[in-house]
Amino acid sequence: MRSWILAFGLMCVSLVLQAQDAKLAQQYYNDGEYEKAVTLYEKLSASDNNNDYYFDRYVECLMELRRFEDAEKALVKAIKRKPKETRYYVTYGRLFEMQDKDDEAQKQYLRAIEQMPAERYAINKLATAFSTVSKYDLAIQTYEKGATSLNDPLVFAYNLADLYRRKGDAPKMIGQYLNSVQASPDRTDNVKGIFQRYLSNEDMANLRQQLLDRIQASPNGNNPNLVDMLAWVYIQEKDYTSALRQLRALDRQLKENGVRVYQLAEIAANDKSYNVAIEAYEYVVQKGNGSPFFLDSKQELLRCRRNKLVEGYAYTREDLMLLEKYYEEFINEFGKSRGTAPLVVELAELEALYINNLDKAIGLLDELIKIPGLPANTLGQAKLNLGDYYLMKNDVWESTLLYSQVDKAFKDDPMGHEARYRNARLSYFSGDFKWSQSQYDILKASTSRLISNDALDQSIFIMDNLNLDTTLEAMTYYAQADLLIFQNRFNEAFVKLDSLLQLYPNHSLEDDVWYLKAKVHLKKREYSQAAGFYAKIAENYPEEIRADNSIFALAELYETQLNDKEKAMKLYEKLFIDYSGSTFAVDARKKYRVLRGDKVQ
Repeated sequence: MRSWILAFGLMCVSLVLQAQDAKLAQQYYNDGEYEKAVTLYEKLSASDNNNDYYFDRYVECLMELRRFEDAEKALVKAIKRKPKETRYYVTYGRLFEMQDKDDEAQKQYLRAIEQMPAERYAINKLATAFSTVSKYDLAIQTYEKGATSLNDPLVFAYNLADLYRRKGDAPKMIGQYLNSVQASPDRTDNVKGIFQRYLSNEDMANLRQQLLDRIQASPNGNNPNLVDMLAWVYIQEKDYTSALRQLRALDRQLKENGVRVYQLAEIAANDKSYNVAIEAYEYVVQKGNGSPFFLDSKQELLRCRRNKLVEGYAYTREDLMLLEKYYEEFINEFGKSRGTAPLVVELAELEALYINNLDKAIGLLDELIKIPGLPANTLGQAKLNLGDYYLMKNDVWESTLLYSQVDKAFKDDPMGHEARYRNARLSYFSGDFKWSQSQYDILKASTSRLISNDALDQSIFIMDNLNLDTTLEAMTYYAQADLLIFQNRFNEAFVKLDSLLQLYPNHSLEDDVWYLKAKVHLKKREYSQAAGFYAKIAENYPEEIRADNSIFALAELYETQLNDKEKAMKLYEKLFIDYSGSTFAVDARKKYRVLRGDKVQ
């Protein structure tokens, strides 16, 4: 027992000393002190013949010290000891390369491939050795021969794809990654991530073509993984129509529940491709209650139809009435409840702001807010909107009561800030400018950027004009016109604005008057007239507070309605260069980059 304990103790001491030597050798190597490192690595390698790391570092040190003969002797000895360890030939080849003996080096590299065992581990190890020293062509040759020897052409497809990626050979990289997906379908998402990270637009087109060729060559053209990948490519290219065609076919082939089509609908809707989103949601709805996405699809279908109309698209009275019919059919079918409450809010908005049926909108929301157990945010939004609709009917008392209820219920929440903003706006409409400005000043610190920016604009606007107009008469005219526009009483607003210009010629509010008129034309979808007023402000009042707002609004009009991307780009560029301190500068830069074709996160 005593001798066994002694032996065990000596072994422990030996291991501790070895670990100390290994740590010291590593430090010498990292510091470039190869003379000191080589002695330790030689000792470590001799004490542990099976430790490849020690041997490799020993030879590396010899090569760094240009002790080529010693390095060669060590390699020859190692090859004799482990003839199947073909990666030694890679190091041998590098040794010859350092002596400018390229032909000899090439012989060693080829010998490594020739003598490589038909074992997956050995093949990977040799290919990795070549890759480590950037010998990508030889690593490729290794994998190709290895695949042949294993009689499995796809076994190293993923490794080959990675090597072609490092070489910058996109077509071959794409081909091998597709092979790897064919061999292991569970790699699909991983490969999509690689494609998204490394492929240019041109490479993506090459991927699309390779997928089309493979699908056409496959039996009946119905390889699900390839079809799914093709649909994904179409989505990256924002060709949602083609993506929908592929995913519908895949859904029918696999007898799925519409999940892929539903996901595409969400993507298209978020990207404002409403026609495709509507078509996709309709497909899922047609599957009936059997699909778990049936109800969500019906709701999102309504929202897409609504957004298509209200986000600047041309529409007729008939379009609005048809949309109203869709909403009412849904609400009649599923009733007014917690689940359908957001749709009731949307229907009320449609009635108030587009169909101009304020009484119906107010009736819908008055009934809705009495339903017990409504989600807090839905109830809050319903009350905010209801307050707006009462204000549009000139019922100021009911309006401020509703805003105040939301403010109290959501004290430190963005919705509470929104309620406070609307109460401040109501005071502004009523001519109580100082109190309104004090509220706007508080809201400048809001966590919501939109509320903060709007509050800042309004605060500056009131401050500038209060200082210049001691009588407040012109400001009162202006605020009254602003309220009339809010109430969709456009003709009365124009009369009020024209009176302001006649009664107060050359007043500082002149640019603001043009700005309000542009706002009216925008609400009436008279985009050319709106653009004219915005351009007038940008050209004639470049130092006024409405200048940056007008440039941004004009750029958006050229981008979305007037179909002149070049003009839009110039205006966005002007905004973030000449008005770099503007609250619109960041968004302008983003929009400029998108129009230029940059990939913006």
